[in-house]
Amino acid sequence: MTHGGARLRSGPAPNPLSGRSDRFGLNFRELPTEGYSGKPPSFPLEKPTKRELTLWRDVWKLPQGHIWSQPGHEWRHGIVAMYVRQFVRCESEDVGAAHVAQLHRFADQIGLTDAGLAGMGWTAARSAPRSVDPPAQTGQRSSRDRITVVAPVDDQPKAGDVG
Repeated sequence: MTHGGARLRSGPAPNPLSGRSDRFGLNFRELPTEGYSGKPPSFPLEKPTKRELTLWRDVWKLPQGHIWSQPGHEWRHGIVAMYVRQFVRCESEDVGAAHVAQLHRFADQIGLTDAGLAGMGWTAARSAPRSVDPPAQTGQRSSRDRITVVAPVDDQPKAGDVG
């Protein structure tokens, strides 16, 4: 039986920071942090509900919307719409596990999960690193300063010793 493969979640996800990804020439596309501000396309499925249309607009505001909106990615619109429809179904109280599992698969297919992002070769943009202020000098010792190294004790009873 083979191990790993081209399917999502078969083996470790590609890591954009690893040397192995560099060796294989994997380039990850960084999604912008600000989200997509363009107008979403028309909902492609029949008879959308008001809730579906609201969620459709909200989903398109995500950073993934930048890629979905580009020429050549129109084929993703139907999958995004199916995700929206399934999301609305999963909001009901009597939803079954199969519906939730299908929602997760749609989320993977459109890059809304970590595995989906990695599988698409996308990565979430990192915000600017925060500067960390050194701890204020309060007169307290650090935990490292409070550690005392103790030498081994040789007078411990050994197996077979009679005390």
